[in-house]
Amino acid sequence: MGEAQFEIILDHYRNPRNYGEMPNATVKVKDSNPLCGDVVEVYLKIADSGVVEKATFRGHGCAISQASASMLIETIQGKSLNELKNLSKQHVFDLLGIEVGPVRIKCALLPLKAVKTAVYTYLGIKMDSKEFEG
Repeated sequence: MGEAQFEIILDHYRNPRNYGEMPNATVKVKDSNPLCGDVVEVYLKIADSGVVEKATFRGHGCAISQASASMLIETIQGKSLNELKNLSKQHVFDLLGIEVGPVRIKCALLPLKAVKTAVYTYLGIKMDSKEFEG
């Protein structure tokens, strides 16, 4: 991992963007990784048009999980639910800008899983959880 990318990840970990509870959220989902103790709670305010008006998160855990949450939440503002449904693991890996080892894959993908669970919950559709298996 390059020094610059390491600093970006640490900055998102230490100074998370869009951090905090959203009392008027349309949907919220809390998820965790029991293996390492990471927790992410995602809040989405969804407009009638199906666009994310605002997204925030709360959580605690390792630098990878929390930086991933900060980066992901920052990028989904203004996106349609369809765009969120189509977000991939690779999108998260690209945001992080590092090769995520097998031990940290679940940490990195926890925020994506929470976002997608929130979208599918809002739409009333069952999500295929196999998408997030290591």
